[in-house]
Amino acid sequence: MPGTEPEPAGSRLARIALTWLAEPGNEAVHRLVGAVGPVEALARLRGGRSPDDSTRTASAARLATADPLQVATAALDRAARVGARLVTPEDPDWPSQVEDLTWLARRPGGGSGDTGFGGSRSGAPPLAIWVRGPWPLAEALARSVAVVGSRAPSEYGRHVSMEFGHGLSEQGWTIVSGGAYGIDACAHRGALAAGGCTVAVLACGIDRPYPAGNTAMFDQIAESGLLVSEWLPGAEPLRHRFLTRNRLIAAATAGTVLVEAGARSGAAQTVRRALALGRATMVVPGPITSAVSVGCHEILRDHPQARLVAGVAHVQEEIGRIGIDLAPPPRGPERPRDSLDPQAARILEAVPGRGSVDLDELAGRAGVDIRTAMRTVSALQARGLLTGADGRYRLPPRSATRVGRRGDLTDRAAGPTVGR
Repeated sequence: MPGTEPEPAGSRLARIALTWLAEPGNEAVHRLVGAVGPVEALARLRGGRSPDDSTRTASAARLATADPLQVATAALDRAARVGARLVTPEDPDWPSQVEDLTWLARRPGGGSGDTGFGGSRSGAPPLAIWVRGPWPLAEALARSVAVVGSRAPSEYGRHVSMEFGHGLSEQGWTIVSGGAYGIDACAHRGALAAGGCTVAVLACGIDRPYPAGNTAMFDQIAESGLLVSEWLPGAEPLRHRFLTRNRLIAAATAGTVLVEAGARSGAAQTVRRALALGRATMVVPGPITSAVSVGCHEILRDHPQARLVAGVAHVQEEIGRIGIDLAPPPRGPERPRDSLDPQAARILEAVPGRGSVDLDELAGRAGVDIRTAMRTVSALQARGLLTGADGRYRLPPRSATRVGRRGDLTDRAAGPTVGR
C-alpha cells in the first residue's frame, strides 16, 4: 500500500520491482537509483515519494493492483521456468556501453531528433535485463552490430539483410535486431545460417517473444544466441515499448545498419538514436522510386555523418579496426590484357578491330621499332591476345554476343566483357 515501508529486499528484487512500477527507460527513476540505490528508490516509490508527478501517478496505479516485491519474485520464478536469467549493473556480465544512454537521456530533446524521445521519460539505461540463451550478455554484445529496417521490405531488402547477417557473422560479429518480420528476421536468419551469434531485443516478456509467427526463429536464437528484454516475463508487446526498446539496440552495438525504411519508421528512429550516441551509423541506398527506401535516403540527406554502405566490407570498415578492416576498392573483372606493360598494351591497341596487319605496319602504328614489335607480338600470341598467319596479325574473334568499340573487345581466355 502507498505510504508503507518496503520489506527487506535485495538489490535485484528491487530493480525488478522498479521496472514494473515505472516502465523501462524512466529517466527520473534512473536518476533516483543512481542517487540512493535501488532498494531505497523502491522504498520511496512505495511510500508515494516519486521523483515526479507522472511517475508518482503510474506507480500508484500499479501499487493499487499488487505488491511490487511479490511481482518481482513471481517474475524470477517465471523466468526460471523458461531458462532465463536476470543481468543487472552489479553483475560482471553487464554490457557497460548501454550506460551511454545516461547522458543521452539528460540532453535537451534526448539527442534523438524525434518527438517524444527527448528529455525523455524512456531514454535512460536499463535497470536490469532479462536474458535467455547460452552466451554471456557482455561477451555477445562486445563485438556487435545492429541490422534494422522495414517490416514489409522488398525482395532487394530481404536479400541485402540476409547477406549482411550472414557475412558479418562469418567475420565474427554478433547480429542484433528486434526479431520483427521483414528486415529484422532476415538479418537474424542470415546469422543463424552462418552459425554465428545473433541477439533479438524484445519489446515484451522474455517468455512470450513477439511476433508469434517467428516462434521457430526465436527458439533457434535461444539455443545458439540470445533473447533479451527489459520487461518482466509475461509483459505484452505494447506499441510504446518498441520505441523504448530501440534505444537499447542503438546503445548496445558498435553501429547500426539501416537496410530499408519508410518515411515514418521505428527503424529510422533507432538510427537517429545511434547517431546521437556517436555510434557508427550506416545506410543502404535503394531505388528513389521505392517507398521503403525513403527513410534511408532522408537519413543520408539530413545527417552527413551517416555513411552509405553497399556491402559487408563497407560495414566492417565502419565498425572494425581503424586502418585494418578497410573495404577493397571496387574493380571490374580482371582480364589478361589488364596486366600488360604499357608498351605491350600500346602494340595490342594498334591492331585494327577488323582485318589484319603486318609487322612493319604494326610497328609504325604503335611507334616502336621492328625488333620490339617482333618480340612483343610473340608474347601476345602466347597469351592468346593475338593470332598470326602468313606474317600478318589480327585480334582473336570477338564474342558472338558483343559488338562494340575496340576497347570492348575480348579474347577467348578473358571471356566477355561485363558491365562496360
